[in-house]
Amino acid sequence: MKEIESIQLDRNSLVPLYRQLFIKIEDMIKKGVLKEGMRLPAIRKLAKQLDVNTVTVVNAYKLLEQKKYIYSRIGSGYYIAYKKDDRYDRDEDIAMPEGLDFEDEDIQQMSRGQITLPSYALNFASATPTPDLFPVEDFKRVLNEVLDRDKGQAFGYHEVSGYMPLRKTIAKFLNENYLISVHPKDIQIISGAQQGIDIIAKALIQPGDVVIMENPTYTGAVAVFRSRKANIIGVDIEQDGINVEMLKRCVEKYHPKLVYLMPNYQNPTTYCYSEEKKKYLLKMALDNNFYIIEDDLLSDLSFVGNKKEQTLKRMDKNNRVLYIKSFSKILMPGLRIGFLIAPSQVFKDILMAKHATDISSSGLIQRALDLYLQKGAWGKHLEYMKDVYEERYNIVIKEASKLKELGVDFHVPNGGLNLWLTLPEGTSGSRLYFECVKQNVLIVPGKIFHVDGAHQYDRNVRISFAAVYPNEIEKGMGIIYNCINKLMNKYDEQITYYTPLM
Repeated sequence: MKEIESIQLDRNSLVPLYRQLFIKIEDMIKKGVLKEGMRLPAIRKLAKQLDVNTVTVVNAYKLLEQKKYIYSRIGSGYYIAYKKDDRYDRDEDIAMPEGLDFEDEDIQQMSRGQITLPSYALNFASATPTPDLFPVEDFKRVLNEVLDRDKGQAFGYHEVSGYMPLRKTIAKFLNENYLISVHPKDIQIISGAQQGIDIIAKALIQPGDVVIMENPTYTGAVAVFRSRKANIIGVDIEQDGINVEMLKRCVEKYHPKLVYLMPNYQNPTTYCYSEEKKKYLLKMALDNNFYIIEDDLLSDLSFVGNKKEQTLKRMDKNNRVLYIKSFSKILMPGLRIGFLIAPSQVFKDILMAKHATDISSSGLIQRALDLYLQKGAWGKHLEYMKDVYEERYNIVIKEASKLKELGVDFHVPNGGLNLWLTLPEGTSGSRLYFECVKQNVLIVPGKIFHVDGAHQYDRNVRISFAAVYPNEIEKGMGIIYNCINKLMNKYDEQITYYTPLM
């Protein structure tokens, strides 16, 4: 099929190769270039034609199948199933992670369509809220009020740094809820946390600059820094935060430009930094002239009374922290809205990088979020989400405790959206992922979060409870239990790995 075999993939893009392939085939299907009933190229043939690993093609095909764009016939291959009246939403969650390599027999099973992940699969991989939790009615009301109030002005371009009333509201919001004192002029509105990381990298990183990151860490940030050709150094994270002795040695040796951290409910481990380590990090940043990017994903989501983890930015007296916060995980991911606070000495560079990226974030969404915050709706929704997630969290902890009889260990985070499981010696997280997929359960193998491709985290898996309903958790955790038990009794061989293609 010449149309697919001529696809060009961008190896410098932040988008993984398998997702690029998925998007291009999806576009061909929607445009009618690929018609219902047409057979897709064989996996090995297409991989060779595109000069990618077979797993890249497998991942793209499985995602297309999950979205019902294609279907498989055992022993025959994949075929187009799309009908013009169908509508599909693109899922940004992890489907078939890049970088997993299995034996030929396993790949053949996947390519023959013997392993599928239907819509009723239990998704412990996604850290995105289930759609029923989105405050649709509240947000619809503020959107309508903004449209009635501002008319066409709501659709115009705004300042590159953001809608000033929203920046003032956020400054007040931070002071009242996080004890962070900031002037509105130091706030940059961004289209989600990922864009915040990207524009910081564009503004401050030159090829060869060193960026230190927790290990394991958020893969989206790794991809951003790689795209800037930074020299990325991973430093192990412990239950009370990054290993400061290892960090100290790396700082002395490499003289980093940036250190990227998630001090509260870190992804994927859900560890929280101790007060002592936070203070030490700020002093180290000042003494060694580097900036800290604080990615504040979930500091609000504590399940211990009214406790709220203290941010680094609140403790930052010397303007060494670039603070990023998104409303995605607790409000609505599709809004793509957040903000960053940048020290005045780099704010101009941040502003220029933002302008070069998209000129400005959506004016309508900024105005709506401003009104949403002013009305106090955020606080009410946060309390609702905490109640919902705490119920799921308690069930997950209860069910995960049963895994201990198999030798599984985990940290009890008391907040966040994930559990970081350490499997028994000799048990592979990558193999567990594969076994769970067979049983229609999706988890994330720990090794894909590793900065430099080493595999000491293949005994880990991340389990999220954000997208799994309470009545599904017990069933899903039971399947995970059975899969671990099967691996411990059946598999002793080593798994062959390869470096993920980015």
